[in-house]
Amino acid sequence: MCEAGDVLPAVEVVSRESQERDRDTKPRKYAAAGIPHFWRVESDDEGRPVAYVHELDPATRAYGLTGSYHKQLTADRPFPVEIDLA
Repeated sequence: MCEAGDVLPAVEVVSRESQERDRDTKPRKYAAAGIPHFWRVESDDEGRPVAYVHELDPATRAYGLTGSYHKQLTADRPFPVEIDLA
């Protein structure tokens, strides 16, 4: 088992059964644990993947959305990454 301090991005893939946990419960728990980045991947209305990238605000201990990506996820934090979502 890893410690929260070892996790750079927590990534959740949302399904119908996990929507509430992945959109509400888990981000609150990850933020409280101090995990600096949270990414959520789910389907849009047409079934295409969308990635939502959040960064922890240390003052509020809550995540703020830093980007939403529909075709290509490109991020430089917590590390450089490019992911083809198509």
